Amino acid sequence: MKGFVSEISAILMVMACVSLGAPEPAIVQGPDEWTVDATFEHPQQIILQLGGDKQPRRYWYMIITLTNKTNRDVDFYPKSELMTDTFEIVPAGKGTSAAVFEQIKRRHQGMYPFLESLEKAGNKILQGEDNTKDIAIIWPDFDAQAKGIKIFIAGLSNEAIAIDHPTAKDETGKPVKIYLRKTLELSYKLRGDAAFRSGAKLIYEGKDWIMR
Repeated sequence: MKGFVSEISAILMVMACVSLGAPEPAIVQGPDEWTVDATFEHPQQIILQLGGDKQPRRYWYMIITLTNKTNRDVDFYPKSELMTDTFEIVPAGKGTSAAVFEQIKRRHQGMYPFLESLEKAGNKILQGEDNTKDIAIIWPDFDAQAKGIKIFIAGLSNEAIAIDHPTAKDETGKPVKIYLRKTLELSYKLRGDAAFRSGAKLIYEGKDWIMR
C-alpha cells in the first residue's frame, strides 16, 4: 500500500511540474497558425445492448461542430480524452463499435443529418461554412465514483510547442522533449448517486484553451 501511495505521489508531482511549466496558447496567433471555430453540445448518455453483449452498456458522447474560417483548408488530426477526478483517462472511441455511432446518428438525424464519428471524420477541414463538420465523440462509461470530469479535444488548431520533460532524460542526459498542442478543455461536475448512473447530471463549469 505504501508503494502504491508513493507511485501516485510521484505521478502527481510530474503532472504538477508539467502543468506549472506549460505555456499558454498565444493571444494572437502567428501568420501560419490557425484554430477552427468550435461549438458543442454537452455530453449525454446512451445505453445499448449490442450483439455479443451480455448486458446493456453505457456510453457518453458529445457532438462538436467545427467551421473553418481560416481562409485555407487545414489538416485535421483529432484526438480526444476524458479524464475523471479519480485519475482515470478514457480515450475517445475506446471499446466502442461502429454500431454505437450509428445509434447516436439515428437519435440526432433531424438536427445533424451529416453527423460523422471522430474516427471517420477525415484528415481535412475545408474552408467555409458550407464545409462545416458535425462530429460525435464517444467514450465508454467511466468511474462511477468520479465527481468531476474534463474533456480534452486536440486537433482543432496547429499551434504547438516543445518543452523539456521535468524529470526524464535521453541517452545524452538532456531532458526529453514533450510536444504540446493547443487543446480545447471542457470541465464538468458530476452529480447524482453512483448507484443510479442513469440519473447522473453533468454540470458545465466552463471551457478553456490549453497547451497539452
